[in-house]
Amino acid sequence: MYRVLSDYIVRLIAARLAGDIVLSDKPGKAMRKWREFFGLTQTEVARAMGIAPSVVSEYESGRRTPGTRFLKQYVKALLKLDAERGWPSIKRLSNVIIPLSEGVVDIRELEVPVAIDKLIAVVKGALLTSMPLARNIYGYTVLDSLVAIESMSGNDFWRIMGTTTERALIFTRVSTGRSPMIAVRVAPVKPAVVILHGTKRVDPLAIKLAELDGIPLVLSLAEGIEDLITGLKSLTFASS
Repeated sequence: MYRVLSDYIVRLIAARLAGDIVLSDKPGKAMRKWREFFGLTQTEVARAMGIAPSVVSEYESGRRTPGTRFLKQYVKALLKLDAERGWPSIKRLSNVIIPLSEGVVDIRELEVPVAIDKLIAVVKGALLTSMPLARNIYGYTVLDSLVAIESMSGNDFWRIMGTTTERALIFTRVSTGRSPMIAVRVAPVKPAVVILHGTKRVDPLAIKLAELDGIPLVLSLAEGIEDLITGLKSLTFASS
């Protein structure tokens, strides 16, 4: 499976680190806890942030209270240094990440809504259904279809919808598209659009199921998963 999954996990862990520090009664001690967990010195973190080690010391000792901007830079420094070492600490943390990580290749929320026809363009897609494309999407979830269909329950579909069901659900490593659309058909929540990637032939039943649910079904002709993800990320960059 394409390791954009790592990107998803890194962003999830980064948010948890920041949240842990912000919600702590003693944010300085929380900062120090995470720095030490990552096996880093104040000097290493300061160098990555482009500041003096004494500044990091002042925050960790509680003499100064971190603001949002500083905290963001601090967490980014931890991640950057961990990446340079091959992600040892992130890999340890990922072992306790929620089971949602299994089968999820990428999941993102968009800062501004994106029209479905624009989404189709960036994934090099072909629309297979006839319903109008009147809705916008506010996020997308990319799934490894082979892993997701075998391991995910109905409740997992609630979680992969992120903060909104007005999103694209994108299945990779698809054979004919029948299994993903059956999964969507019986799921308790429905996405705004479904995209299939990895096949050139879509089962007519998959198209019929999409039309019964009123869900636009798109076949992505992106060359590979990396190409697909690059196109999707252009939506994120454009909205940031």
